[in-house]
Amino acid sequence: MSSSNAIIESAMAAITNTTSPALFDVTIICTTDDFQAAYWMDRLSKGICMHRGGNGAIYPMVLAVSEDWSSSSGAGNGLGTLYAYQKACRVANEMYGVDLAAELKAGKISAALYHTAGKGTRLAPLPASENNNKPGVKLPVCQQLSDGTYEPITVLEAVVRQTGIYASSRAGRLSVFWGDQIFIPTSPFVYTPTHHVDIMCTLEQEPPTAQIWKDKGLEKYGVIAVSGGDSGDAAQVEKVDHATAMRMLKNLGDIGRVGPSLGSFSVSAKILEALCEEFKTELAAKDGKLDTDPHFWMPLTLPQDEYISLMSQKGVEHDESRAHHVRMTKMKVAFLAANPELGLFGAVDVGSNACWWDYGLLKLYIANNLKLSQEGPDADLLRRFFGVASRIMNSEVSDVSVDGTASLFSCKAKSGSVGAHATMAAVEAQEIQIGDDAIVVNCAAKKIVAGRGAVLYNIVDESEEGITAEDGDVFVSVGNVDGSSMLLKSKITICGGNAWKQVLDGNIMSFEDVHTQNRDADVSTIEKKRKELFKKASSSFGL
Repeated sequence: MSSSNAIIESAMAAITNTTSPALFDVTIICTTDDFQAAYWMDRLSKGICMHRGGNGAIYPMVLAVSEDWSSSSGAGNGLGTLYAYQKACRVANEMYGVDLAAELKAGKISAALYHTAGKGTRLAPLPASENNNKPGVKLPVCQQLSDGTYEPITVLEAVVRQTGIYASSRAGRLSVFWGDQIFIPTSPFVYTPTHHVDIMCTLEQEPPTAQIWKDKGLEKYGVIAVSGGDSGDAAQVEKVDHATAMRMLKNLGDIGRVGPSLGSFSVSAKILEALCEEFKTELAAKDGKLDTDPHFWMPLTLPQDEYISLMSQKGVEHDESRAHHVRMTKMKVAFLAANPELGLFGAVDVGSNACWWDYGLLKLYIANNLKLSQEGPDADLLRRFFGVASRIMNSEVSDVSVDGTASLFSCKAKSGSVGAHATMAAVEAQEIQIGDDAIVVNCAAKKIVAGRGAVLYNIVDESEEGITAEDGDVFVSVGNVDGSSMLLKSKITICGGNAWKQVLDGNIMSFEDVHTQNRDADVSTIEKKRKELFKKASSSFGL
């Protein structure tokens, strides 16, 4: 077995261990509003993060907070991380009497923060069906909750499961992840941190020649470069050609390896405290917008002139960039003088051949979910990740003709057929006619007809005719607290980001209008009402 395969096997063993899953001690979810925060506190505590050590157990602890920032443009993922962490510290103290900052600084616990805010335009219309709760988008495979029921797993729950493999290496650190990407590393994930900040990336095995830079298209990415010396010090540049990168990174000396950044990172409790102190004015006023890459990592790792040059490409005035670089350099010098035990900025390689499943775009949501019914190493690994032991699980479909390549999870139907590579979860109907490559999630109707490649999502229909979708249709239901709902339509060929402001055929509102209408929606109450209507409809069909 190759070393990368051995690492994958080790990672999968940790991820799929249901009795003692790899989890961070503290899971912090940064959401858009308080309703979403309440939803995730409840959902994760009953699912992946439920206590397995008795009623008196404190960890794993779930702390969900909203980013109630003053600026309409948001805090950015830099200030947003610091603000969410501070807010989570207050919640931990109020709910559990735990001094989260002290526990982290003492190295007693590991903590992870998941950013989930954002409109999800490129995944539209699925986030609309979750009332803007983008990380709550369901996948077509079910998990068992603490009450014994089976429900489709959400994208965020899958991410929490996957990222937990880094917890054992990160006591005393805060890890920050994005809520819509799953990856299985092919490089070691158990390690000893050597830097106060380490950022995840896919490092190439060879030194970064101009040809490698061109072949890998590195000018399109934020790139992490690692020194060829023993220090392992790293720096970040963003969307530059090889010659420019080499000039900007000259302070590293000889460059050993480079690769695209994943954006996810971890920070020691000490530098986390220092950053919170440095930006205490902005955090107190809840004003300003700073992102980690251009406003934290690049000014901390690049010479001033090179930083100014990079920021000028973003339209930032030289004086503004210079002032910010001076500010960050002053913080860096004081911090390293007081905390020399670790380097400042390093890299964590996930492996250039890491498995990667992104659910942030509709086309990728479809492509990755169809892998549940496909063949090949990547598809096999995806099924293992989700605990898929057979093509049909926990379902009652004995009188339905199901293609041998289709996948059904927690489904009930009395008659019909399911085509090749179709994928279904939590679907109940008297009759189903599901075409090849269709995806149907959390739907109940007397009859469900889905054409080739169609996507049906969160729909409850009590009519005699049921639901009919043609080839390539995307139908989702947008619910309200009173149980009423609206059908929102699209096509698998339509990018929600491009069509965000358009009223598509069959709709009465644009995706943007629905997003505005969904603002501050009580997602827990709407989900509860949807479940009640689902159960009522299913019972009326005799299921």
